Amino acid sequence: MRFRSALLTAAAMLPALMLQAQDGDSLSPARVARREAIRLDGHAKFTEARAIWQRLIDDAPDAAAKAAAWRRMAMSHGFAGDCANAVRYHQMVIDYWKTREAAEPQNAFYQQGEMANETARVCLDAGDLDTAERMYRLGYELGIKEPEPRTHPKSLWDYRLAHALGRIAARRGDKAEAERQVAAARRILDSDPKMADAQERFFPYLTGYVALYTGDLPRAEEWLTRALEVERNQDDPFMHCLLAMTQERLGRTGRARELYQRAYQLAEGGHNPPAAYARRVASEKLRGA
Repeated sequence: MRFRSALLTAAAMLPALMLQAQDGDSLSPARVARREAIRLDGHAKFTEARAIWQRLIDDAPDAAAKAAAWRRMAMSHGFAGDCANAVRYHQMVIDYWKTREAAEPQNAFYQQGEMANETARVCLDAGDLDTAERMYRLGYELGIKEPEPRTHPKSLWDYRLAHALGRIAARRGDKAEAERQVAAARRILDSDPKMADAQERFFPYLTGYVALYTGDLPRAEEWLTRALEVERNQDDPFMHCLLAMTQERLGRTGRARELYQRAYQLAEGGHNPPAAYARRVASEKLRGA
């Protein structure tokens, strides 16, 4: 009852229409509260959003629900570009999944790696490159611990680490290392066609990202345009932001603004690192910051 009462307070913040699902069924108080907190994070109203996330944490009915709320709180800090607090809450989620290793070993180790990578991306996007590298390496170490029969191949973690290290090297201005990691990522994809089915779409944006941050703007434009032509990338707000940054640096301010606007719109309702970055960066650009 205490859990429901606390969340009904959050639900009251929403218009009555939002309390109805599309099929006419009422939404649960918890779901209404999460929806409102996500909306608030997207509009940089972090104090209000975190009050809701904290209620969800405090009144979680079980450990899994608490871990899910910790993850949301981590991303709330991600929307603010707060690497340190994102790491703090993601570590709580990792610690929860450690308690699940015996009961569900494949999923537990995968989730630990996922959480470390998620916070690493928050930190990379926030400019904390050293923490980003540390957390990406931790994600790799955790992910490859998954026992047989593996649900995710080691090649996936190899690819993700090369992808991440390429972006980090580019941000550090180390073009040679960045290109080396791009080549490594290409080799890993080619070595495992089954894994590449789902991961190939992220390669063009890696190549474009490295070109953007190492000053090769024509190449960045080529590869990021190519990335957005891939069907499953067309609604990715982060990739739209990257192309917007490229156009801005090429002096095409009108086109850049269009892309920032599109990125901002695509990120609406998202609660993950791409949405966090797009809402933060695009809103600054659209305000003329």
